[in-house]
Amino acid sequence: MLRRFSFALAGAAMLSGAATAQTVPLGADLERFDYPAPVRWFETRSQGHPVRMAFLDWPATATPNGTTVVLLHGKNFCAATWGDTARGLAAAGYRVIAPDQIGFCKSSKPDGYQYSFHAMAALTAALLDGAGAGKVVLVGHSTGGILATRFALLYPARVAQLVLVNPLGLNDTLSEGVPYTDLGRLRAEEAKTDAASIKAYQLRNYYHGDWRPGYDRWVAMLAGQYAGPDGDRVRDAQARLSDMIQTQPVAAELPRLAVPTTLIIGQRDLTAFRATSAPAAQRGRVRTVPQAAEVAVGRIPRARLIRLDDLGHSPQVEAPAVFLRALRSAMTP
Repeated sequence: MLRRFSFALAGAAMLSGAATAQTVPLGADLERFDYPAPVRWFETRSQGHPVRMAFLDWPATATPNGTTVVLLHGKNFCAATWGDTARGLAAAGYRVIAPDQIGFCKSSKPDGYQYSFHAMAALTAALLDGAGAGKVVLVGHSTGGILATRFALLYPARVAQLVLVNPLGLNDTLSEGVPYTDLGRLRAEEAKTDAASIKAYQLRNYYHGDWRPGYDRWVAMLAGQYAGPDGDRVRDAQARLSDMIQTQPVAAELPRLAVPTTLIIGQRDLTAFRATSAPAAQRGRVRTVPQAAEVAVGRIPRARLIRLDDLGHSPQVEAPAVFLRALRSAMTP
C-alpha cells in the first residue's frame, strides 16, 4: 500500500508540474518544431482543397539493399517520433520514408475536411509515387496501424510486408460498449487538452507509470500545436480524426489481408480507444491493444505475433534498440 501511495504522490507532483509549466506555442503546423531530418513536401489537391503533406526521406547510410520502409505514425505522434527507428534502418541499408498524414503535425488541416483512412491511403500512395518508391515494407503504429492495414487492403501489390506496431482498429470498440461520441462533444473534449492531460494519458496507457525525461519532448510537440492563436484549427482536426478512428476500424476485414503480416505488440499497453467513456459495467469488455492482437493474429492469414513483454504502446520510443531488433526480425522472411 505504501508503495502505491508513494507512486500516486510522485505522479501527482509530476503532472502538477506539467500543468503549471509554460507551453511554448509551436504553430498549428509545427512551424517552430524541428524534425530529425530535412522536411520535404508533397503538394496536391484533396476534396477540393489544396493540401500538402510533410515527409522525411532518409537515404541508406550503408550499402543500399534496395528496400524502402514506410513508417506511418499514430494519432499522438508525428513523423519525427520515428527518428531513432529511421536512423537504425538507414544504417542497415534501407531507404526510409515517414510522412505526416493530412490533419496531423506539419501537414495541412483543411477546414471541414472529411477524414477517412481511404483518403489517407490514397494520399500516401500518391506521395510514394512522387517520391519514386516502388513496393515497400509498410510499418504502421497505433492509428497508423489502421491506415497501414487499409493501404494494404487497397493496394496489396504495393506492399511487400506489413508490420503493425500496437495498432488500433483490430477490434470494434463501439460494438464492445464504447458509446458513439459526436463531433461536437469531441471538440469540447479537445478544448480541455493541454500538456498535463496529454502527459497523464500517456503515463498511464503508454508507459505503464514509468515516465522518462525524453518523453517530455513529445508532450511539448503535441501541446505546442494547441497553444497558439490558431490552436482551434488543431482541435477541430483532432476531433474529426477521433471520429474517424471510432467509426472506421478494420477488424472485420482482417481475413482479407493478402500480404505477409507481422504484429509487434508491447504487452504493457493499456490503450483501449475511448474505453473510459463506456459505462463502468461495460469497460471490461473493451479490449486493450494486446488483447485484441491475440485474437487478430489468428484472423489474419499467415500472420506472426512478436510480443515485447516489458514495453507499452510506443516501443519505438520507449526502447528504440529493442524495437529495432524486433522490426528487423519481422522484416526477415
